[in-house]
Amino acid sequence: MDWFTAPGYWLSRLVFQRALAGVYLVAFLAAALQFRALLGERGMLPVPRFVARVPFRRAPSLFHWRYSDRLFAACAWTGCAVSAALLAGVDAYVPLGAAMALWLVPWALYLSIVNVGQTWYGFGWESLLLETGFLAVFLGNDEVAPPVVVLFLLRWLLFRVEFGAGLIKMRGDACWRNLTCLHHHHETQPMPGPLSWFFHHLPGPLHKVEVAANHVTQLVVPFLLFTPQPVATAAAALMVLTQLWLVLSGNFAWLNWITIVLAVPALRLPHDAPSVPDAPLWYEVVVLAVAALLLFLSYHPVVNMLSRRQVMNRSFDPLHLVNTYGAFGSVNRVRHEIVVEGTLDEVPREDGDWRAYEFRGKPGDPRRWPRQFAPYHLRLDWMMWFAALSPGYAGTWFGALVERLLENDPDTLRLLRRSPFPPDRPPRHVRARLFRYRYTTWRELRETGACWERAYVREYLPPTRLSALVREP
Repeated sequence: MDWFTAPGYWLSRLVFQRALAGVYLVAFLAAALQFRALLGERGMLPVPRFVARVPFRRAPSLFHWRYSDRLFAACAWTGCAVSAALLAGVDAYVPLGAAMALWLVPWALYLSIVNVGQTWYGFGWESLLLETGFLAVFLGNDEVAPPVVVLFLLRWLLFRVEFGAGLIKMRGDACWRNLTCLHHHHETQPMPGPLSWFFHHLPGPLHKVEVAANHVTQLVVPFLLFTPQPVATAAAALMVLTQLWLVLSGNFAWLNWITIVLAVPALRLPHDAPSVPDAPLWYEVVVLAVAALLLFLSYHPVVNMLSRRQVMNRSFDPLHLVNTYGAFGSVNRVRHEIVVEGTLDEVPREDGDWRAYEFRGKPGDPRRWPRQFAPYHLRLDWMMWFAALSPGYAGTWFGALVERLLENDPDTLRLLRRSPFPPDRPPRHVRARLFRYRYTTWRELRETGACWERAYVREYLPPTRLSALVREP
């Protein structure tokens, strides 16, 4: 069938596949380096406890059959190896069926991780990576030109990501409608980047221009993805530029990068397409059947997107094949941070020798400038931001975190930037206090060298010792 493939998108497919493999690699690397403290057998939210109460049909994962830290590590590092191989282009040197199977491996492995990841994997970009990765399975390799229907489904996914995010903003916080959200967002976002302080101090009128441009990019431009070239390429390029602007202004794990990757198949990149035979019949049948299934499953995301009660970042099937997306439907006006401290004093006193733990990404020491971590995802740091919003976000894991700190647990301490206690002398007590943080002004920055100014708000957790903590059964 001549209409089945689009040879003009050969280079676009190549760039998309290599970039997607890079995102997979980052995701598996984060899983391999962080899982023991978060999800391991002695983790804050152990996988064995989760699979004992949640059936396979609700959260398909190979860990339902067996779990051990060694098996999890093997899955994560295997995902890294396969992703690296795909990044190097190994799928171009194997038959079409083998290439599809190769792309299926990281999807299946990451699905197994996400479905037991609980709170630590409850972010929209997890489902977005899985949905994108599933489509990549059917995009083909050098034996066939890119299938038109898969290219369409990738644009359809990008449309839902952008348009859904635009709608949730317009229906949510009033500051999106009056164009003032960026007066607060750069200061209160989950994890500021090294340039976020400067973005925050841009002139107010420019912030309003930024918000207006964002609305155009998310509510108007997505429709142009389905127009003829070169308009579709221009629309995708504009989305890429918008995402790069967001990359500079914050640390949003791989959300911006996977969105950029999704825009690539809509770009018609100039190249000389090689001559290849027609796609085999079995491949055409499989691709069309999968496309029909995914379009059928799109019903619920579309209904949600059009609903006045639109929700963000939800999966409508346990395989994360078709999902709904969105971010920052509301924007905080004030930034709160939890400062966790420990002391070696046998009897804790308010004026005792309390020493602060420093996290890698979240603000702590007011003089420490934020670093760029994205696309790498610091899961504990992100959840600490949510915990500061409300203790309800921390109810399942914060006590376990404190317990691990009181034990000087090596796996937990590796998630931090710095522990104030030597390995052989754990703290006697740990406490947590809530502070209000704000960016310093230009004058304050020059005088103090600090990018943050903070003020004590209240006690978050009173001084606690190990004997007072009781593990859940």
